Amino acid sequence: METQKKILIVDDEPSIVRALESLLNANNYKTEKSYNGKDGLKMAKKIIPDLILLDIMMPFIDGFEFSSLIRKDKKMVNSKIILLTAKGDITDKNDGYKKGCDDYIVKPFSSEILLSRIKYFLG
Repeated sequence: METQKKILIVDDEPSIVRALESLLNANNYKTEKSYNGKDGLKMAKKIIPDLILLDIMMPFIDGFEFSSLIRKDKKMVNSKIILLTAKGDITDKNDGYKKGCDDYIVKPFSSEILLSRIKYFLG
C-alpha cells in the first residue's frame, strides 16, 4: 500500500486551515498545520512534507521568505510549494515564482482546481 502524501498547511486564518485540512483529509492526504511562518518552518524541517500550501501574508515569516528558506534546505529539495493567497497582482505572482514556489493560486479558489494542482504535483 502506498503511503499517504504529507501536506503542510501554513496559514494564519484558522477557518482556511480547517477547510483545507478537511478537504485534504477527505482526499486521503495526511495533513499537518501551522498558523505562522516561523512555526511552519520548524514543522517543515521536522516532517519534510511532500507539498506545502502556503499563505503569503503571515506573522513572523511571510510566504515569500518561507519559500526562499525552504528552497535553501537540501532535505526539502523535492517538496512542492503552492502559494494560496489573496495577493493576485502579477508582481506578487512573479515574486512567488522567483522565491521558489511551484504554483500560485489566488483566494478565493476552487477546491477542484486546488485538488487537481495537488494531484499534478504529487501524482
